[in-house]
Amino acid sequence: MKAKESRLLDFLKGTNQFVIPIYQRPYRWEEPQCLKLWEDVLRAGRNPITAAHFIGSVVYIQDGLYQVADQPALLVIDGQQRLATFMLLIEAVARAQGDTDLEGDFAAKRLRQYYLKDSFQDGERAYKMLLSATDRATLKAILDGKPPPADPSIRIQGNFEFFVKRLQGVELADVCQGLARILIVDISLERGHDNPQLIFESLNSTGKQLGQADLIRNYILMGLSPATQTKLFEDHWRPMELAFGQEAYATSFDSFMRHYLTMKTGEIPRVQDVYDTFKDYSREEEARGTDIPALVADIHRHAIFYCCMALGKGENNKALAEALQDIRELKAEVTFPFLLVLYADHASDVLSADDLLAALRMVEAYVFRRGVCAIPTNSQNKTFSSFCKALRKEQYLDSIRAHFLTLPSYRRFPDDREFRKELETRDLYNFRNRSYWLRRIENHNRKERVAVEEYTIEHILPQNENLSAAWKGALGPTWRLVRDTYLHTLGNLTLTGYNPNLSDRPFPDKRDMTGGYRDSPLRLNQGIGVLPNWDEDAIKERAKRLSEIATNVWKAPFLADAVLETFKAKSLEPQSFGIADHPPLAGGTIRVLFEALRIAVAALNPAITEVFTKLYVAYKTEDTFVSVIPRSDKLKLILNMPFPELQDAHGICRDVTNIGHWSTGDIDLDFFRLSDMPYVMGLIRQAYEWKMDDGGDG
Repeated sequence: MKAKESRLLDFLKGTNQFVIPIYQRPYRWEEPQCLKLWEDVLRAGRNPITAAHFIGSVVYIQDGLYQVADQPALLVIDGQQRLATFMLLIEAVARAQGDTDLEGDFAAKRLRQYYLKDSFQDGERAYKMLLSATDRATLKAILDGKPPPADPSIRIQGNFEFFVKRLQGVELADVCQGLARILIVDISLERGHDNPQLIFESLNSTGKQLGQADLIRNYILMGLSPATQTKLFEDHWRPMELAFGQEAYATSFDSFMRHYLTMKTGEIPRVQDVYDTFKDYSREEEARGTDIPALVADIHRHAIFYCCMALGKGENNKALAEALQDIRELKAEVTFPFLLVLYADHASDVLSADDLLAALRMVEAYVFRRGVCAIPTNSQNKTFSSFCKALRKEQYLDSIRAHFLTLPSYRRFPDDREFRKELETRDLYNFRNRSYWLRRIENHNRKERVAVEEYTIEHILPQNENLSAAWKGALGPTWRLVRDTYLHTLGNLTLTGYNPNLSDRPFPDKRDMTGGYRDSPLRLNQGIGVLPNWDEDAIKERAKRLSEIATNVWKAPFLADAVLETFKAKSLEPQSFGIADHPPLAGGTIRVLFEALRIAVAALNPAITEVFTKLYVAYKTEDTFVSVIPRSDKLKLILNMPFPELQDAHGICRDVTNIGHWSTGDIDLDFFRLSDMPYVMGLIRQAYEWKMDDGGDG
């Protein structure tokens, strides 16, 4: 590797052509990065004491595509964003001169000849820089002064227009002086000696940070032969980019890779660890005999499924597309690892379209019911990351139903009783998904669907705090309590296209006027038009009717008891050990201490299970959060959470992260006395809540 300081314009002025290899990400800079570069250039140009301004490095390796007599092609490993942006700025400066050229090397013709295109070369070899497929045609069109292509690069086009606008009213001499003072570090690599991937990973500390998926793409393709790179890019990676689209690829591909790895490994990688997790996964796959082309093909296959699920692109089955839209509207991204499994099995004819639809509706109902019942969402990541372990492909739908029905209390599928009670009484107007639930109830089993977005939400009993005398009389002497209790609840909310007309009018007027409830074609308004009055009883009665409909819209799974028992029987893990296998627990003070502790731990959640092993007793939800190792004079506790996250005011815990010990966890402490129980349980509760929060990942 050779590195030297160079002026940017001298670096560009040579006969080299810079080519972005296919494994590099597309051009990604947005206005904030362009603004910073613009301000750096102006600052360098306007400050007379500034001799130079350093803006980063450009790393490249000679490609060897051309003969010795031709210009060499340099593959840019790092610096694409800066080089391409400077070329956009230079072309904008050339255009800003109009009919009056600047003097010397900054005249428009020379700017283009020296830094943008080589008029002595033909075809694509004339361009000083060739970007990747998404951006190449747009940059060429700009440099040629031609209209943009039919599907232009949004970033290239937008950033060029940014510089054109910024140059209006600015002294071009200042900009040119700034360009002349820009310095880079020119780093050339030697093919066969330097490792581009390692160098690439150690750079990229400025500008727009590389996404995890960008790093993955480079990791996969960079080390392959040019022919293999080209084939994988053309057969798989480029089609994925096109399937996502420019904007979605830039914003959603990282999320897809995280969901893909969760599906494959059963563990949820942290957002910042997706790349490292992928490297580990790919090495494990290689050890199993999966080569890189097969791995990339599998990523491509699931990326298409993800586009259908998460982006609404490509699903031609109307019913499936509608179910997926409903899941997206719930913002239930945590379900995607499981949905990827369902989609893959559907594509492989393991799961029919009807069964896939039924499974999607079950997932939707689970997420929505839990939202209505205000059950914390922090356990849903793990619920869906591990869901496929419960699948029995020969009894696909029943195994999904059984798993939902047997989830522990903190992950439960709310039954009809709980769902209806909460739905009838909670504030649904300020609920995040209020348009969603109104639409779903209105259009349930309806072939002629109502465009709910064309209507507005109406409070039958008005929101106005200063209710009219007519409304107070209709509600009775407890009108204020009725209003405060039921205003935003299910029974009082509906849809209308006449909201300004209905306003705060008395109920009989709202009912009988043109466009009122009596005339409404909406199912949500059925029955309101025949009521003589609108009061507490009417609100409660309508809430009951709508909640009954809701149990059919968001159906709970059902299995006959005999069938459910067959799934439960196989899922139970018989314990090989018991309390008799731990002599210190035979009796005495340690047994008393243990009995008190197990009661306190079980009280945290009824779904906590106690598992005896040969060496310790584990307490777990899905994962162990505390283990108890009986000793003759104490109970040694192992907490399964990171030591730095624990709040231990008394300092009784030890960090055993790198010390060999029994059970799972990084923290140990000794429990001697019943009087210490409140403090010890406070520590155990922290480990329990850490696990309930899916390891702090959120």
